[in-house]
Amino acid sequence: MRSVIVTGGSRGLGLAISLALTAQGYQVIAIARSATPELLAGIESASGSGSGRLHFRACDLSRTSELAKFVGALRKEFGPIYGLVNNAGIGTPGVLSMMPDDQVEALVRLNTLSPVILTKYVLRSMMVERAGRIINMASIVATTGYSGLAVYSATKAALLGFTCSLAREVGPLNITVNAIAPGFIATEMTHSLDESQRDHIARRSALKRLAGADDVAGAVLYLMSDSARNITGTTLTVDAGNTA
Repeated sequence: MRSVIVTGGSRGLGLAISLALTAQGYQVIAIARSATPELLAGIESASGSGSGRLHFRACDLSRTSELAKFVGALRKEFGPIYGLVNNAGIGTPGVLSMMPDDQVEALVRLNTLSPVILTKYVLRSMMVERAGRIINMASIVATTGYSGLAVYSATKAALLGFTCSLAREVGPLNITVNAIAPGFIATEMTHSLDESQRDHIARRSALKRLAGADDVAGAVLYLMSDSARNITGTTLTVDAGNTA
């Protein structure tokens, strides 16, 4: 059974990804600072499903100095790590000129620095096995921009460059590295948008609707599968045609 780490796996998009991977037979380690009732229910359901397994391990990813030890403990408990989904992130909105410095630093640390350092240590397991899948959760605003999300957009754009370069670095070891760029999806990350804003985004999309968390989870399943073995260094956009 292949083991996959999903960060931010306790709610929203991360939970949808964790449940989808579990249903397809993966052993999923959902990482978050604390568990949610929805995640605990998923763990209980998976335990008797006969498919994959879902686990929770607590970790504050912003404490980057602790990540090496944390990954080492996961490898000892679960064995080789086949997949990593860097999904955890915060989307604090704010006009740059008015955003407090500590909020800027928190966004950059959790959205960019943490996944880079976590990937560094997870990669070592993949390099030994000469196999692996890394999926970085970016956003369409990394390339389109969005007023009030300058810092968030910068952190997601950084993940795109990280994806392309790392794909070339580890490709010879049979490790793929890809990004997914969701559009505006109804999760905690879009709570700052009111109904009229969401309706406006849906109207300007080619399919006249918003993509859902399950759509993004489906993209993760594909990139994690053997069918995607020759796809690397690319960004898969899931936005119902918002950027078409």
